[in-house]
Amino acid sequence: MAGVIGDPVRHSLSPVIHNAAFAEAELDWVFVAFEVVEGDAVRAVSGARALGIDGLSVTMPHKATVIEALDRLSPTASKLGAVNAIVREGTEFVGHSTDGAGLIDALAYDEGFAAEGKCCVVIGAGGAARAVVLALAEAGASSVVVVNRTAANAELAALLAGSAGVVGTEEMARDADLIVNATPLGMIGNDAPAVDPSLFHSNQLVVDLVYAPPLTPTIQAARAAGAHAVGGLGMLVHQAAHAFTLWTGQEAPLPAMSAAAMAALAHRHR
Repeated sequence: MAGVIGDPVRHSLSPVIHNAAFAEAELDWVFVAFEVVEGDAVRAVSGARALGIDGLSVTMPHKATVIEALDRLSPTASKLGAVNAIVREGTEFVGHSTDGAGLIDALAYDEGFAAEGKCCVVIGAGGAARAVVLALAEAGASSVVVVNRTAANAELAALLAGSAGVVGTEEMARDADLIVNATPLGMIGNDAPAVDPSLFHSNQLVVDLVYAPPLTPTIQAARAAGAHAVGGLGMLVHQAAHAFTLWTGQEAPLPAMSAAAMAALAHRHR
């Protein structure tokens, strides 16, 4: 058994994605959603140990607080101070962060985009943004510009990119090869775009990590300006694929996972 802990979590696509993967791989596994209120993550992990659960996905608001319940962390999770996947290794529970790797794989496999040598702009400085900043820097981006309303948070996020990290202004998006919206803007469906639409142009790839609704204001504005723009479903599927492999030791059946995610999202928004 594996599952996801979060609050709220009923909306999560993770059960759909992972159960499709287990079925395709003919594994006798099941994935369920556990609604765990803020402050109860440590108790939830203790319960998972006792129940013999083999893996957990971790979503908001537990990605940082769950760490004290774990035996050790992967290098990436340690750098970020955040965990989104827990793996049982013998008697130990090990924390991993697969979000950044999920984005890099989504860019490469779904969009044919390599970050190496590229100018990248990340909007936001929260947990998802920090994972993206670190992953882009480790993938060889020439610069990773962090744009955020709070300068101190932007500086902390930019530090993860080392010498490639820059705290910038929204206007720097005009010169970007890749723009990633890592804020919740657009999640409701009636927000303004995360970036001034006049900064988008046809030589850019724009990724909005929001995947519901499928067409966010940011995606619509970027496409109207000629940019190639996609939502966050690819990152969600690819980070789940990394977790699947960590739990099972098998290569993830990506086509089945992606098809299940797209079908579930289309059903919700038809």
